Amino acid sequence: MTNPKTAPGPFQTWHLHSGDPYELSRGHAIYAAPTGHDGAGPNLRGGLVLDTDPLAPAVGVDAGLALSHNTMRAPDLAVGLGPERPGWGTTAPPLAVEYASVGQDEDELRQKIAELHSAGTRWVWVVRLVGPRRVEVHEKGQPVSVVGSGQSLTAPGVLRNAVAIEALYDREAAHEAALRNLLQRQGYESLDDVRSKSREEGREEGARSVLRATVEARGWALSPEQQSRIEACRDVAQFTGWTVRVVTAATVDDVFG
Repeated sequence: MTNPKTAPGPFQTWHLHSGDPYELSRGHAIYAAPTGHDGAGPNLRGGLVLDTDPLAPAVGVDAGLALSHNTMRAPDLAVGLGPERPGWGTTAPPLAVEYASVGQDEDELRQKIAELHSAGTRWVWVVRLVGPRRVEVHEKGQPVSVVGSGQSLTAPGVLRNAVAIEALYDREAAHEAALRNLLQRQGYESLDDVRSKSREEGREEGARSVLRATVEARGWALSPEQQSRIEACRDVAQFTGWTVRVVTAATVDDVFG
C-alpha cells in the first residue's frame, strides 16, 4: 500500500489565494499558524536588519513562493525576492529565515528547508525561540552549523554586513544594526564615522546632514514644516534623537509629530 505522505496531494498553487493560512508541499496542504507572541517582535526585528543591509536585495515577510506547480512555501523572511507584482513569487530567495517556537513540527521544517534548497535557496537560517539563543545555518550541500550568542551570521554576496544573532532577537541590537546599515547606504561606515565627520564639518551641520541622509534612506519626503524645524534646530542631541526615531518609526510624521 502506498504511503499517502509520499504520493502527491490534490492541491496546486493556483488553489491558494493571498491570506490563506496554508502552504503546499507536493500538493499536500500545510497549515501555517499565526505567529506567536514570542516570535512577533523577533520577526519584525530580523526583517528590519536584513532589509536595511546596503547590499541586500528586496526582503519580504511571509512571501508566497510557488516553487513548483504543487509546492508553495512562505518563509518568515525571504532575502532576494523578485520584482513586486500581484500573485506568487516564482524564484527561490538566496537566503530565507524561519523562526521556530513552541510546537514547531520539526519534520515539516526539514521538508520545507529541503524544498527551498531544491528550488535554489542557498541558506536557510532557523532562529530558535525555545532554549538557549541559537541559529541553525542550513547551507545547501553543507552540514548544518549552529551559531550561538556573541557570534554572527554571514551571507556573502547577499548581505554586506555580518548579522549578530542578538539582532535577530533584541530590539536595541536590531535598531543599532539597522542604523549602521542606513548610515552605510549614505556613505558613513558607522556612527563613530558620523561623529568624526560631524566634528570636521561642524557638529550641528553634521548632525543635520546625517538626519537628512537617514530620512532619504527611508525613502521619505519632508514637509515644508518639517524642513523648517530641522533648519531652526541648534540642538545636536535633538538631531540624534530624531535620527534614531527615523530608523524605528513607521512614517516620517511619527518622527516629527
